[in-house]
Amino acid sequence: MNSSISGRITREKRGHVLLLGLDRVSKRNAFDMAMLDDLALAYGEFERDADARVALLFAHGEHFTAGMDLANVAEPLAAGWQIPAGGYDPWGAFGGTRVSKPVIVAAQGYCFTIGIELMLSADINLCASNTRFAQMEVQRGIFPFAGATLRLQQIAGWGNAMRWLLTGDPFSAHEAYRLGLVQEVLAPEELMPKALWLAERIAAQAPLGVQATLASARQVVASGEAAAIANLPAVASRLLGSDDAQEGLRAMQERRAGDFKGR
Repeated sequence: MNSSISGRITREKRGHVLLLGLDRVSKRNAFDMAMLDDLALAYGEFERDADARVALLFAHGEHFTAGMDLANVAEPLAAGWQIPAGGYDPWGAFGGTRVSKPVIVAAQGYCFTIGIELMLSADINLCASNTRFAQMEVQRGIFPFAGATLRLQQIAGWGNAMRWLLTGDPFSAHEAYRLGLVQEVLAPEELMPKALWLAERIAAQAPLGVQATLASARQVVASGEAAAIANLPAVASRLLGSDDAQEGLRAMQERRAGDFKGR
């Protein structure tokens, strides 16, 4: 574990799951420019690794993230930070490409500002019961610019989102669950085992089907239901002709789990 001043992202493969760890423990995993860049690069590695079907984003130490290290990042961000070459946009808010495969976030301790926005751009979120959330940018003279204004209102409703975005007040894990920000609140010792179990459950399914499901749902948000509907027949036809679809049929007939290869 790295506890130096400069942040980084650890990588670990477990089967078809790629674990990505926020690692700037001495600063409560507050994002400096090194960690912003490295997370984008880690997402790019995940996208290009055909054997990695699900990413699980977690944090080393007691806290998910204390947010942005403004003293370190304010000037580069004001100048217009760009996703580094080969990277993918973990927030879907900086003009870069988003990954096409599922991302699960497991948070504990502090989960402030950009940490919430990582969850809002992920696909499934779990947190420990001790997690404390805050989207506190308005208390610092700025505003949430990594996705909270775009997505919190979509999942929580307008009034619920504005209650927290316009005050910057902290809120609990159970309030995050009420808002729909997290799908499950767990005891701290149960967080990573459950998150890894869930990631492995998704990774065991047909990769082409998982990615098509994710893409179709995202298309509704980005382009509207009519565009997504128009795309359904072509995608269904492509998947029905895949090796994985044939394996799925055999697995059903033989009453066993499918052994999917992603082709």
